[in-house]
Amino acid sequence: MSLKQNVPMTARHMAATRRRFGLPYSAVLFTCFTLTDTAFAHEQQGVPGGLVSGFLHPLTGLDHLAAMVAVGLWGAQLGAPAIWILPITFPLVMAVGGVLGVLGIALPMPEVVIALSALVLGGAVAARLRLPFAIAAVVVGIFAIFHGHAHGTELPQSANPLAYGVGFVVATGLLHLCGITLGTLSRLPAGGRLIQGLGASIAALGCYFLVHSLTGSP
Repeated sequence: MSLKQNVPMTARHMAATRRRFGLPYSAVLFTCFTLTDTAFAHEQQGVPGGLVSGFLHPLTGLDHLAAMVAVGLWGAQLGAPAIWILPITFPLVMAVGGVLGVLGIALPMPEVVIALSALVLGGAVAARLRLPFAIAAVVVGIFAIFHGHAHGTELPQSANPLAYGVGFVVATGLLHLCGITLGTLSRLPAGGRLIQGLGASIAALGCYFLVHSLTGSP
């Protein structure tokens, strides 16, 4: 085929590609800009509520974010069935803790336990700790109650509780998925050491949060 014959085919192919992907791509861009505008409005108004603020809440607290990722990393290290059961257990139990927070039922030293969650889970990843699955699930479940309680107590009066709850549960699940995805790097030659390094970093953050919660220092 000659170059002159090939050029029109390439042009037609590019045009067809634009027609095929143009609408979905535009829809994705529109959705991204819409969510960005919504989040900006949420910050400007200072009234976190509903689905978007519930989704953003776990992402804006480093203590929550670090512990969520650590759950996924630890599950990936432990393998099946923990790689999937632990990240499913955490959001479900966390929702129970969220209900306790909304109802105003107090838990002892919530900030200390949340800091401990990052320290313990990060330390488990750093040490490649292989607990029996049932014990690992109990550990994760206890921490999940306190994380959910923190989300529930920070639910403002103006927010829709159901939408807020769905938002922070979905965000938590995505953070677990990020941890699982990072955990797959352990299959690489130096991946295991990299994952352990991430776990050590999370544990160090947890230690900082623990000191902060115990001393009240800024």
